[in-house]
Amino acid sequence: QPKLVESGGGSVQAGGSLRLSCAVSRTTNKRFHMGWFRQAGGKEREGVASIDLDGVTNYIDAVKGRFTVSKDNDKNILYLQMNNLKPEDTAMYYCAANLYVFGDRWSLDSAYAYWGQGTQVSVSS
Repeated sequence: QPKLVESGGGSVQAGGSLRLSCAVSRTTNKRFHMGWFRQAGGKEREGVASIDLDGVTNYIDAVKGRFTVSKDNDKNILYLQMNNLKPEDTAMYYCAANLYVFGDRWSLDSAYAYWGQGTQVSVSS
């Protein structure tokens, strides 16, 4: 099974930017549908964005126009570029993967089989 390792989290002021990375181990040649999730203190984990095998992306309304998900298939790295960050974006961010994720299930954590350990993003006002 693939190993996912996130990096790039940190502390920024509102309006700032961060780019998260998720490195997928090369123990497999398979390609995956990838997603980014976040979990703030005391709240359920929520899907933020995803990118499928064809490069089609999905976003929740709260991040549309501010976040961009992309992947480098040669390097097996998933990215989440986060601009104009807001305090409500503060959370632990996780990347997730699965061979197949169908339709609207992209935002459900139950649709993903593989998870990283998370990276913390803190946005101050």
